[in-house]
Amino acid sequence: MQKELPNISIIIPVLNEENYIQKVLEKIANNTTSNQIKEVLVVDGGSTDKTVHFAKKQGAEVISGPKGRAKQMNLGARKASGVLLYFLHVDSLPPVGFDSKIINLYLKNSEAGCFRLQFDSSSLFLRFFAWCTKINQPICRGGDQSLFVSSAIFNELGGFNENYIIYEDNEFIQRLYKKTSFKIIADYVQTSARRYMKRGMITLQYHFAIIHLKHYLGQGPENLYDYYRRNIAL
Repeated sequence: MQKELPNISIIIPVLNEENYIQKVLEKIANNTTSNQIKEVLVVDGGSTDKTVHFAKKQGAEVISGPKGRAKQMNLGARKASGVLLYFLHVDSLPPVGFDSKIINLYLKNSEAGCFRLQFDSSSLFLRFFAWCTKINQPICRGGDQSLFVSSAIFNELGGFNENYIIYEDNEFIQRLYKKTSFKIIADYVQTSARRYMKRGMITLQYHFAIIHLKHYLGQGPENLYDYYRRNIAL
């Protein structure tokens, strides 16, 4: 028996993102090709700019909660009513038909997956790392690629680990790989290269690699955040 078409809850964590929130919400509206978007939940962690105003203006439902992306995404998931949860960073733009592509995979018994990545930059350095996102291994995953997961699997795994101030996407996706047959959709989410432009492409990628290494060597969320705070969040 074929599954019934699932509806989708889109969850976007934000904090002072007035320059990006309208663009991503417009892209969602323009690139939707099904009638299965149940809701768009913008989870705000205490913005002091016009993020909330612009989100409401675009018709999104705004939820206010504590700061911290893992906490914000978990709050959005608790409020969501969709069969599928689609977590999207505010500066990552989904492709045309993203919703239909997610639904098609779900109907083929795939309960978790993401898109490939494309930066809004012509840098060959960034293009190489974006190319790596076609490889279906946990080391090649990240929140910028967006993430869909069935609400049932999300709840079974307990959601994002709120001890992680950073690396929360990677840690959760690694648990998804152990639980499900994780799929990569052959289309691209376009994400901003703003962090690379600010910190330097090679420097930032080096620090991300060290954070990956620290995690694989068994260091916990406090150590990862301390490294991030000292080397990236300047």
